[in-house]
Amino acid sequence: MNFNPKDWSWPLWPILPLYPYGQRRTLRKEIVKDTVWTFDQIQGIFYVTVPIRMTVVRLIGGGLFVYAPVAPTKECLRLVNELVEKYGEIRYIILPTISGLEHKVYVGPFARKFPTAEVFVTPQQWSFPINLPLSWLGLPRKRTYLLPANSGDTPFATEFDYAILGPLDIGLRPFAETVFWHSPSQTLLVTDSVLSVPAEPPEILDLDPYPLLFHARNDSLDLVVDNPTTRRLGWQRICLFALYFQVDALDVVPTGEIFRNVWKASDRSKQAYFGLLPWRWQSEWEKSFAHLRQDGRLLVAPILQTLILSRHPQEVMEWVEKVASWNFRQIIPCHFDAPVRATGNEFRQAFGFLLQEAGGGYLPEKDLHFLRELEQKLRRIGILH
Repeated sequence: MNFNPKDWSWPLWPILPLYPYGQRRTLRKEIVKDTVWTFDQIQGIFYVTVPIRMTVVRLIGGGLFVYAPVAPTKECLRLVNELVEKYGEIRYIILPTISGLEHKVYVGPFARKFPTAEVFVTPQQWSFPINLPLSWLGLPRKRTYLLPANSGDTPFATEFDYAILGPLDIGLRPFAETVFWHSPSQTLLVTDSVLSVPAEPPEILDLDPYPLLFHARNDSLDLVVDNPTTRRLGWQRICLFALYFQVDALDVVPTGEIFRNVWKASDRSKQAYFGLLPWRWQSEWEKSFAHLRQDGRLLVAPILQTLILSRHPQEVMEWVEKVASWNFRQIIPCHFDAPVRATGNEFRQAFGFLLQEAGGGYLPEKDLHFLRELEQKLRRIGILH
């Protein structure tokens, strides 16, 4: 079936100006037959594009439960309404984080498309530079509620339990995330706390492969051929950027050389940033990716490990133990791969970096070097403490 590009339009993109800006494709997948679906879009900066994911769950009593909405484009709404027609109205919409603007920004617009749905948000929401009422942030005033401390006090308690991590005081603004366990399907829904890195690019990125081809280049002079091998190479480098910012195998090109290369660049179009490419990959980058991926094992992102969770190890591990006690067999994160086949024990193992004395850390220190230095800089200027 063919659709007009207007179906992908997202006019509110200037609120959070991330690639692909005003055009957002949506890919729906059925995870558990007639019960759980994912809706993937993409987002990124400088073509470091990764999936951002909404999960929809069918309620036993009728209707639908939505975890972490994405941009409600016409295409997205069509795909959601196909489920509504079959299984009933959206009854509950969840904002599971207080920190992730890329998740917050879509909740209000999505909720307005479903005027009978109740919205539940993780407590202690904040906005920058000043805290504003939730209604000022676009959430419907008369049907938005804070998630209670006791999950049994919610209207969806017969099917869902949840655990709130935080809020963790890390400096200028706190961090918190709420993970949900859907007991009928044995599915854990998480936002940013854990993920799994696939070796191949997620299907949603194949709908717009240019970022994969852009990052497959070793320098601005490279001409790349669009094929599965090139796309895989670009994806794996994107993963290193997205989760480390900078690894040891990445060289920053001197400023003078960057601009000299512009005149020789294979592509000097606006889409290719006029031929600017300020880095060069060393041959060891594939080892860095292999260490990161660990054959798809469950992972806490290096950025989250270093800058946030390592500051509150005891509180984090208490939360981990509660989540790990649930009987789940798969996890659906909001980013990277999904679903991830995993149990409570594997969830617990992902947080081994907090238990270094037990041999829990496995990421190379040389790849964490940039994040270690960034942490020190953020502490000096008061953003972290």
